[in-house]
Amino acid sequence: MYRDADLTNYIIEAAIEVHRGLGPGLLESAYEVCLARELEDRNIPFERQKELPVIYKGVVLDIGYRLDILVDSKVVVELKSVDSLLPIHEAQLLTYLKLSGKQTGLLLNFNCRLLKDGLKRLVL
Repeated sequence: MYRDADLTNYIIEAAIEVHRGLGPGLLESAYEVCLARELEDRNIPFERQKELPVIYKGVVLDIGYRLDILVDSKVVVELKSVDSLLPIHEAQLLTYLKLSGKQTGLLLNFNCRLLKDGLKRLVL
């Protein structure tokens, strides 16, 4: 088990490696597969496309939401490949944190020259 702060740093390092290798301009799905490979190579446990049910009035509903990557059952990673991150992207991640009961999330936009310019760490 990792501490959340250490874990997010490891995820960011893996994402930077993917960004260095691929550069910007690809579909989100390409970055997801490659980031999963990086995490696997680093022996960091994760799940891809983790189902995220919505609980409404006490009823669990499968609406089709999925977390891009859930790392070590702790950190929600939401991947983007967009011109720029918008407030709606942060709101989406915050909602995913709330629905999943997780505290920490990373929003990673691979469609920028430097990944650090497309990175947001959010804590609920």
